[in-house]
Amino acid sequence: MLHVVGYFAPEVSQEYVDLGLHRSLSYFPARAAAFGEAGPGLTVATFYVFAPWLVDAALPAAWRTTTPTALVEARRRGMATALRGLLGEPDVAEALEIAREVCEGLTPQGRPLYAAHAGLDWPEDDLLALWHAATLVREHRGDGHVAVLQTSGVDPVEATVLGGLFSGTTSFLRKTRGWTDEEYDAATGRLVQRGWLDADGAFTDLGRDERRRIEDQTDRLALEGWAHVGSERTARLHELVTPLRERITEAGTLPRSVRP
Repeated sequence: MLHVVGYFAPEVSQEYVDLGLHRSLSYFPARAAAFGEAGPGLTVATFYVFAPWLVDAALPAAWRTTTPTALVEARRRGMATALRGLLGEPDVAEALEIAREVCEGLTPQGRPLYAAHAGLDWPEDDLLALWHAATLVREHRGDGHVAVLQTSGVDPVEATVLGGLFSGTTSFLRKTRGWTDEEYDAATGRLVQRGWLDADGAFTDLGRDERRRIEDQTDRLALEGWAHVGSERTARLHELVTPLRERITEAGTLPRSVRP
């Protein structure tokens, strides 16, 4: 939840606009900035579910306006402002200690977005450092999710269709991932032929089971950091961050379509 704030908080997007970036396209260079001057090819490959034309509109044009270093700094400034506006000055020292231990157990092999972000310096501010830890965990899991989608034979548009149905975020994903109606409908048709969706585009029992299998396998691939700290420390971290998550949810910064 801490990590996701960065994609919706106006304080963060304003930092990007102040650097001269297009507000709705800034997501791509901001998240890819950890790579350096990433081009559209690398970003399409690692972000996976976004239409290439949408990435092409953002990169490499962003690097004619700003630099990756400036974007990383802007993202952190915006997050510091946004988190303090939402949470004030919470004592997160214990949560950060455990979260850093979790990140020490993460490995970079086959995890390009995680590896790039893990190469950034840790923020000195505790609350911002906790956000950074959440970002590392998120990107590590996301890299694994892409691997599972590929081994399951699920292409980017199909992943968008399935992800929307599975999480109840179809409207949000259709608006933000850049696929045309024709591409979306074609992907739905392929999933119907596969037996994962019925004629109305809803999950069949097989499709729901397969999407759950994808999620479960992604979770298994993401266990190494949590195994590193053990179940008791994992439970304690969950206990410590739950009040933060609840305050963020109650504040209404996140759109309803992506709230837990």
